Amino acid sequence: MRLPKPLRAIGALVLREMATSYGRTAGGYLWAVLEPVFAVILLSVTFSLAFHKPPLGRDFVLFYATGYLPFMLYSDLAQKIGVALRFSRPLLAYPAVNWLDALVARFLLNTLIHVVVLTVVLGGILALAGRPVSINAPLVGLGILTGAILGFSVGAMNAFLFEMFPVWERLWLILNRPLFIVSGVLFLPDSVPAPFFDWLWFNPVMHVIAITRAGLYPTYAASFSQPGYVLVVSGLILAFALIFLRRFSRQLMGDNG
Repeated sequence: MRLPKPLRAIGALVLREMATSYGRTAGGYLWAVLEPVFAVILLSVTFSLAFHKPPLGRDFVLFYATGYLPFMLYSDLAQKIGVALRFSRPLLAYPAVNWLDALVARFLLNTLIHVVVLTVVLGGILALAGRPVSINAPLVGLGILTGAILGFSVGAMNAFLFEMFPVWERLWLILNRPLFIVSGVLFLPDSVPAPFFDWLWFNPVMHVIAITRAGLYPTYAASFSQPGYVLVVSGLILAFALIFLRRFSRQLMGDNG
């Protein structure tokens, strides 16, 4: 039985993404795992020199991994989906492939890569710790799911803005740097005093990290985190993104006819 045309198009785009982004050898996939490992180790070593223990638990590596990995899931999806139209433009000339296929293909491949990386890195950290850990798998899964949905929504909006307003791509890279600081990667948001915490609460990435972290720390409730808020924000962004992409799709693809 042959797959429907949209699924065949998405599958072909995923295979193309795999070949161009990670290469045809194991080295590209190995680096996808090693890069976050080195980043987490660097964060852990740096902050262990300044503090006696992390803000939660006793393991610096686990604490920063539970912040860094969910953030990178969101950030990487938002960036890579943002350039999906540019990357796949030669294929979009074919009637069987459309702009939504390009976005979905990037989303599927990069989400899968991040889930594997998160599983391998966190699993390795917990195994090396040598201590029994009670993991709330559904809560961790909810954190990953909300992070992926948010990343897809922002990425779809970026796909429109990057092509329509090229300066936005540079501004996005600049704005994303302080987002790393204020999203709770390096600290616990609920330790921030009012009114600063009230401002931080509106950052949906902070909720994603808190949900994921609560699933790996049984003693951390993260009662402020609201997955529904992340989904609502994501839904609004995605709705506007799809409207804009559909409205200006021919212009974005360079078709002035």
